[in-house]
Amino acid sequence: MPAVPPGSKVLVTGANGYIAAWVVRVLLEKGYAVRGTVRSESKATHLRKIFSEYGDKHEVVVVEDITKEGAFDEAVKGVDAIEHTASPFHLNCDDPQEFIEPAVKGTVGVLQSALKYGSTVKRIVVTSSCAAVLTISDKSQTFTELNWNDQAIKEVEEKGRDALVMNKYRASKTLAEKSAWDFVEKNKGSIGWDLVVLNPPYVFGPVIHDVPTAPQLNTSALEFYNTIVKGSKDAKQLSSMGNSWIDVRDLALAHALAIQKEAAGGNRFIVSGGPFKWQDFVDAANSITPAIYTDLPKGNPGSGSAAPDTVHLINYDVSKARRVLGLDKYITQEECTRACLEDFKSRGF
Repeated sequence: MPAVPPGSKVLVTGANGYIAAWVVRVLLEKGYAVRGTVRSESKATHLRKIFSEYGDKHEVVVVEDITKEGAFDEAVKGVDAIEHTASPFHLNCDDPQEFIEPAVKGTVGVLQSALKYGSTVKRIVVTSSCAAVLTISDKSQTFTELNWNDQAIKEVEEKGRDALVMNKYRASKTLAEKSAWDFVEKNKGSIGWDLVVLNPPYVFGPVIHDVPTAPQLNTSALEFYNTIVKGSKDAKQLSSMGNSWIDVRDLALAHALAIQKEAAGGNRFIVSGGPFKWQDFVDAANSITPAIYTDLPKGNPGSGSAAPDTVHLINYDVSKARRVLGLDKYITQEECTRACLEDFKSRGF
């Protein structure tokens, strides 16, 4: 018996975002009714258009400020599950609180609203990040769900505005996730739902949310575009720089599985398609025939993960997601790259 079976109604926060729009699509395809939140009525238009075929199975409501107390009080009423994806990420943050406050307040706010008014809610899934898991080192490491990024929190506490911008972001994701688990622990006697947290690394893949121009792509998709299409990294950077990644469509599937699998409750899951060097995606892009783009950057072909001396500093153990969620097959770099380039090309980017 699924925790939240198809036919149930699911609330998706920040529904006009890159990840969330795919979560909405996958849930609708699997037979769920979806209520999405957006910050303004203008942001609802595109969603209503792309999901119009689902009729009254899809609705959009406005939650103007996710940091306000009670922001989600109305939105949580009458839903069976909540997928909380809304959290800021960009690379021009000065004050760490620009990330931390909305990440923590938005997450705790959803849980508070569910505690007060979500009498029908059975499960809440929070999109955290591998940013809340990893620590940076010059040695190769493999991380599991037992790891936490206290390193970033410490740097922000010590350096404030002078902390690295990525560590401001990583601290926000770590603090937001910890606040969610703390909330559940403090209120375990009075909540009727359980919590699942998903921790993805870099998220790539095609876009279905509203993106009129390439510079308006979300941060990870924009880096992919700039690197693979525009050649923003040199050969040395392509072969040495990387991380781990997941296709946005696999992440959306993980969100659906996280409400379906009874055993998932009370767990965090790392979901990752594996480590990469940017050269891997460049090679994948250049191997596509017929070519989607001509004159793509080449870098130094074969100098990525395939090179004998390549070391991946950041690796993730995804066995828990495979065992509990059943997420045992991930979209490949080649499939992801083709889908991204076809999407960019169709938009005239």
